[in-house]
Formats: sequence, structure tokens, C-alpha cells
Amino acid sequence: MILRRLALATALVLGLAAPAWADFEGGFSAYLRGDYTTALGEFRPLASQGHAQAQYTLGYMYANGLGVPKRPAVAARWYHLAAQQGHVKAQVNLGALYHFGQGVERNDAEALMWYRRAAEQGSAKGQYMLGVMYEKGFGVARDYVRAHMWYDLAAAQNLGIAGEERNMVAKKMSFAQVAKAEKLAAEWRQKHRKPAQAQ
Repeated sequence: MILRRLALATALVLGLAAPAWADFEGGFSAYLRGDYTTALGEFRPLASQGHAQAQYTLGYMYANGLGVPKRPAVAARWYHLAAQQGHVKAQVNLGALYHFGQGVERNDAEALMWYRRAAEQGSAKGQYMLGVMYEKGFGVARDYVRAHMWYDLAAAQNLGIAGEERNMVAKKMSFAQVAKAEKLAAEWRQKHRKPAQAQ
């Protein structure tokens, strides 16, 4: 009896999830074709139901005026909902809105928090922006060691500008500081290393 209920519950959940993803895929196909009206029609109900990717995409559309008037405040609201669910791109973009005061009041502490969340998930853009925050002292005490560390992590993911910034900030640092930054980056990589896939 318990197994039958579990199977029924699983079927219901999977049955509900499949149409939601189908709607998102349909909306995303329309988005890629530039049919923003159809995309919005698919994304809005999903976003309202908590679909993080739909929330992020709506935020992106409002931030860039794709099929809707450019409205950074609305973009911030959708990004925030997706970011709270751990959506990395939404976290980076929300951090940028706070950093530059677009659609929300400028707040470097909020920007730092969202960039950090993305960076800790391995986002190269989040890591790069966290490096900027530490290098410039936005929302945090200026710290070239931490800036170098985050730039180095982003550069390792082929974000070219991060390597350039790392090299520039290294010129302001002592040999010992650079060594410390490299050690911190190595420790971060070790801590966040993904386990090897089972064969």
C-alpha cells in the first residue's frame, strides 16, 4: 500500500514537472527565434509558479527590453526570485544591478553577497566580480590578496579579462602576498573539487 502511494505520488510529480519543462522549452524556442510575445506567454506562468530558469529569463528580458519595455526594477524582482533558488546567472545579474544601482538602490553590500553566492558555486563571472569588489574596496575592505585569488579562479575558467586583472593587481602586491593568494585559490579549488564520476 505504501509503495503504491509512493509510486502514485512520484507519477504525479513527474507528470506535473514534464509539462512545465515542455512549456519552458517551447518558450525558449520562441525566445531564440525572437518571438518574445510567445516566449513571455510561456515564461510568465512558469515564473509565477517558481520556475527559476523562467524567472531568470524574464529578468533578462526586462533588463534588456526584449519584447517588453526595459524595466530594471522588474528585472531585479525576477532575478531576485531566481537568485534565492540558487540560480547562478541570476545571482550575478542581481549583484550587478545592486552594484550599479539599476532598478534598485545602489548597495555594494548586497552586490557583494550575490556575487559571492555565484562565485562559491563556481561562476567565473561571479568570481571575477568578487575580485573587482575586493580590489576596489566596494562593500568590503580593499584586499589585493582576495582580489588576486578570485581573479585567478575566474581566469582558470578562461575568462580572459580576469587573467589580465589578476596580473595588474599582482603588480601592486609583494611576492609573499601573491604566494598567499595562489595558496588560497588552490585551497578553494581543493575544497570545491567535484568527486570523480563512478565508472
